[in-house]
Amino acid sequence: MKAGDRDRVGALRLILAELQRAEKDGGDDEQAVLRRERKRRRDAEAAFREAGRTELADKEAAEGALIDAYLPQQLSDEELGVLVQAAVQETNAQSMKDMGGVIKHVMSAAQGRVEGARVSARVKEALQA
Repeated sequence: MKAGDRDRVGALRLILAELQRAEKDGGDDEQAVLRRERKRRRDAEAAFREAGRTELADKEAAEGALIDAYLPQQLSDEELGVLVQAAVQETNAQSMKDMGGVIKHVMSAAQGRVEGARVSARVKEALQA
């Protein structure tokens, strides 16, 4: 903090405020708060890039990367594929109607180490095959 990195300090203060708010409200655990904040940063980055505001998009991307440093390592595509196949077999999923149950199973097995959009896409591939 003494290095004078104002952007990093500002981002850490925002994250700390969200963590304290969640603790006060008795809501999500720390990792859930960090995942939610990372998603907000990614969404904001995409919106800024779409609007041609690259300087703000870069700031949001840097904040997202900072939050990533405090989260567990994301599952690789191979690890996710294994989890999806196991979930399809365990739930006896046959069609797209069973997609919700498979996603729920994968998300609980992944323990927050994968984004829902990635899981949804992989489950959809597996059930359509």
